[in-house]
Amino acid sequence: MKLSRFILPATLALLSLGGCTDLDETLYDQVASQNYYNTKNDVIRAVLRPFEHAYWSICSRHVLNELTADQLITPTRDGWWDDGGKWRRLHYHQWNVEDGGDAQTEWNGCFQGVMQCNYVIEDLDRLDPSKFGFSEPEFNNLKAQCRVLRAWFYIRLLDAFRNVPLAVSYYDISKNTEGQVEPRVLFDFIESELNDCLDLLTVKTSLGTNAQIQGQWTKAGAASLLVRLYLNAEVYIGENRYADCAKVAQDILNGVYGQYAVADRWDAPFDWDNDNCDEVIFGFPGSQGYSFWHYQGDTYWWTVPARARYYFGDRKAKGGDHNTKYAASPSYDLNGQLYTYELGMPIQNFRMYPDDERMKLYRNLGDSRREGMFLYGYLEYVDEDGSTKKVRAPEQPYDLYIRDAVGRFQSLAPDKWPADKTSNLQSGDHNSGWHFAKYPFYSDEDAHQMESDYTEIRLPEIIYSLAECRLREGKVAEAATLLNSVRKRNYPETVHRKVLYAPEGTARLDEQEMLREWGREFFAESRRRIDLIRFGKFCNSSWWDKTPDGTENTRIFPIMRPILNSNPNLVQNPGYNS
Repeated sequence: MKLSRFILPATLALLSLGGCTDLDETLYDQVASQNYYNTKNDVIRAVLRPFEHAYWSICSRHVLNELTADQLITPTRDGWWDDGGKWRRLHYHQWNVEDGGDAQTEWNGCFQGVMQCNYVIEDLDRLDPSKFGFSEPEFNNLKAQCRVLRAWFYIRLLDAFRNVPLAVSYYDISKNTEGQVEPRVLFDFIESELNDCLDLLTVKTSLGTNAQIQGQWTKAGAASLLVRLYLNAEVYIGENRYADCAKVAQDILNGVYGQYAVADRWDAPFDWDNDNCDEVIFGFPGSQGYSFWHYQGDTYWWTVPARARYYFGDRKAKGGDHNTKYAASPSYDLNGQLYTYELGMPIQNFRMYPDDERMKLYRNLGDSRREGMFLYGYLEYVDEDGSTKKVRAPEQPYDLYIRDAVGRFQSLAPDKWPADKTSNLQSGDHNSGWHFAKYPFYSDEDAHQMESDYTEIRLPEIIYSLAECRLREGKVAEAATLLNSVRKRNYPETVHRKVLYAPEGTARLDEQEMLREWGREFFAESRRRIDLIRFGKFCNSSWWDKTPDGTENTRIFPIMRPILNSNPNLVQNPGYNS
């Protein structure tokens, strides 16, 4: 059963239900009737409902995993983006049980998704597949996909909160725990579910067939979640499972769970036709006329200057103006000197290796193609009168000159530095910090504007996970070869000798460089926080405008007060005021 054939029509009808945040809502008010399941499409629409919710829910995870880490920042800009200090508290790891916000949305959104999955799983258990024209394997595949999606939600809960209830039934709440379970219980449940589902899911049998299965969990998708689980097992349950991680990752690379391949361009898994990209293992289908949750403010729509649409050629502002929520953490102080932090400074980490294709200034090439990932310096465009203009700051009379530094530059020339040397989250302007476009922003003239699917899992994650496991075993050359199999596409062949890791090149690989390389390849892909935690750097390290926490409890988030108040059986996470 190919779910992707039904995703866009079904999600259009269900889009109005996608942004649910109230745990007390009546789920499935449109499908709860005993008479709902009358046709094959009724079954498919019910299965798709939690997938659309899952796609919407990526926004809160992105905020929590990136703004608490070292690579992305939200500084104030001419009075914008203070919001009572909520972004500073994320950056400084000073959140508390009253903050609510994205931690509360993450808890609520994941548990809503869990219960929606439970609802569908139990409904399908009651139905006769033959009545709806399904074969037994097709029907088992539908149920298995909901079980894998539920496991995906639980991995996120385990990652963010560690101690959460375990709910496995919508109809019989006696099967659910009233309070939290130990992380080990949740870990074992996720592992068991994913292993049980592997034999029930579709396998991608050949390259070039991604479009037929985009949007559904396959064998490789479920196996990839096992890789995520095992890679971080030492963080989650205090148990080293790197050997298991390496075994599953190697099986994926060997084609045991289907056929995948690294793309020859860094941007292929993010481009408008990424449903055809063999690097993508699991993605949520997106389209401008339907669902496109990654093109939202809490993910990638607000990673560029507020008036960037003029530069992109999107002057009709189909998605509205942009904003400046996210920028890269700076590499330079306000004397023009390079900082010496071990962490952060992501732009400087890219600069370590010359001629990186991603470092080119982002620009649209026409015909739904682009080059470069970053926006910096002056952003020039030709207006409707044929005059060359520069993108300007919103509400302020200065042209932007975007810098790898944070300060009050205003209209200073590119070679000038402000007299006020204060550089922190409260001292920025609209020139502060390089911006970026992970997913493309094509012009009005491009037929595939905002057509990209959201890539949740891609093959390089598996390769990098295996490389880290090998590095931890002391097999440096093997780890290097794995990383180089991805990295080589980012640089011209003429510089491979300089930029590839030894023995294929002269670059040196160690644990510090492994963490840097995770940051380069997966820049702004909603995972930086757990990588820092796994390498022991999240709580005890410094980066720009961030000192060590002095405590380990910030490795997980508190349970916010409204959630505690709603269930007296919940116990606050260690180190937080209940």
